Formats: sequence, C-alpha cells, structure tokens
Amino acid sequence: MAASRNESIYSGFPQDDERALDGMLRPRSFDEFVGRPNTAENLKTWIEGARLRGEALDHILFSGPPGLGKTTLAYIIANELQVNIKPTSGPALTRPRDLVGLLTNLQAGDILFIDEIHRLDVRIEEYLYTAMEDFFVPIIIDPGPHSRSVRIDLRPFTLIGATTREGLLSPPLRGRFQIAERLDFYTPEELTCILKNSARALNIGIDDKAAELIAGRARGTPRVANRFLRRIRDVAQTQGGSSITRELALEGLARVGVDRLGLSEMDRRILLALARNAGQPVGLKTIAAVVGEQEDTIQDVYEPFLIREGLLERTARGRVLTAAGAKIVHEHLGEDQGSEGQGGLF
Repeated sequence: MAASRNESIYSGFPQDDERALDGMLRPRSFDEFVGRPNTAENLKTWIEGARLRGEALDHILFSGPPGLGKTTLAYIIANELQVNIKPTSGPALTRPRDLVGLLTNLQAGDILFIDEIHRLDVRIEEYLYTAMEDFFVPIIIDPGPHSRSVRIDLRPFTLIGATTREGLLSPPLRGRFQIAERLDFYTPEELTCILKNSARALNIGIDDKAAELIAGRARGTPRVANRFLRRIRDVAQTQGGSSITRELALEGLARVGVDRLGLSEMDRRILLALARNAGQPVGLKTIAAVVGEQEDTIQDVYEPFLIREGLLERTARGRVLTAAGAKIVHEHLGEDQGSEGQGGLF
C-alpha cells in the first residue's frame, strides 16, 4: 500500500491551502468550543465584565503549541463581543506604517489579532507599547535635526496575541497583556468529540471506534486530528462509503504514515538516529543531518510529541533516548540500541 509522506500533516501550524476549510470547521461560540473548560470560563467572565462596564476587553495573550485553538478563541471572543476582528501575523508586519494603518482603522472595541507575535520586528513592537497602554501612536515627521512627533489617537481596542514561543517575547511586550492564557494538548476524549463535530461539518459519518482511533493518534492536536479526518474521508468516499469505519480509519492512517503507536516515519527516523549512538546525547544539528529535516521542524513538530510520550529527553548536551524509547526501537522498529545496521527504514 503506497503511503503519503507529506510530513506537514503532523504539524500544528496552519497550511496556506487549508485556511478556508479551517474556517468552516472552527467553532463560533464557547458553547461549540471543546476542551479547555477553565480557559473558556475565564474568558467568558472577562468578556462579561468588559461588556457591563462598556469598555474594550483587556489585551489577551494566548500561548502554547500550534494547532490548539488560539486563533479559534480569538474569533470566538470577537463573536461574543459582536465586534470586528482584524487578523495579521508578526512576519506580515514589516514596516511601522503597516501596524499604524491597522490600528487607525479599528473601531471602538474592535480586536487586532496578531499571530506569531513573538516574531514582530522590534521597531514595530515599540509602537505597540503606547498603543496598548494609552491608545495612541507617535509618528515622526521629517526625520533628522528638524524632525517632529505627531500624536495619532486611537479608539480603545483589544490586542490578542498568539505565540508558540512565549519565551521569545520581550518582557516589556509581555507585561502589557493583562490576560494570559496558556493552551495545552487535548485529551483523546476531547479530540473524539471534535472529530465528530468536524465529520458533521464535512458531511461524512464516523463510527465511535473510528473517531477514538483517530483521536488517539492525533498528537493531542485538533488541527492534526482534522487533517487525518479529511484524508480518511477521501479514502472512504473513493471506496463508495458514506461513513468512516474503524477499518477505513486504519487504512487512512497507514496512508499518511502513522503506525499503530501513533508514530510518523520521521518520528521513527529520529528514534533510530538516537538509538544508533549507544545512549550518548546527540545534538539537534546532527539529528537534522541524519534524518534530512530542518532543525526548527524537528524541534517544533516532532520533539514535543516524542517528549510527551516519554521516548526522548532534552539535556544540556543534546537529545537522548529514554528507556521507553529504546524499548520501542528494539521491539517495534526491530533494531537494537547502538546497532550499526541500517534497519528497515533506511
């Protein structure tokens, strides 16, 4: 059976060609939102308080791994407040005037959503300081010895920032968010509920056992679960089925390279690369060279899952295979730790 090896399917980061479909599957209210009950209850309280006072909602920072619902929550907040939301991202804001243009077009109470806010240029970040605190931006006219500053007042607005690397945010910017919520990975039960909701939106049936199977191998990430669902839907429909069964789910997962332990081909390559160093720490650059993948992709896409599963550890000297990881390599991948052979994957 030929299997697709498009490793981007395991990433929680959104792909350009799936944004429209993500919008269709995205819940539009807290009642439809699955998981993170404490976060949802907190946000509803802050929203109601702002509504009762007739004020703009305080600035919010969402942090956590990609694909867990930071963008979804931003849109839900906008819907609950019945205000407009202007989405952008840190890399998209390349000049201060890009940010100023967005800010001056916001109406009172509107939301400016900046994804990947940790990637903002420092010059643009400095404009945010006065915008967030005092709702104005200073504009320098005629730079040079005769320069002068003009103050542009802004309507009270809410900035919602989303970051997958909170540690990269500068302290001055982080300190200007009054509300901070961290999102964590979902349980299989929560992902099962999400998959059933998504299946209804995609007009495809799904058995309970099939949803549970997919949820158990989706790395705790709703975006990954929905990607698996779309690929398995293709398998079901090409075989004339109107519902996804457990057997079709198994076939679809095999086609995207997910094995019975939920490991992708790149996961297996990383584990094997570590196993062949006889328990010695291995640097990220070395792993990237051995498996043929970029360092950032290994660190952001594959390592979090392997660490959560207890198969890999990060140390000051590099990455090491845990006892559980060594057992997987020996029993599941068929190679002894420290073996010099090439095994079945290479």
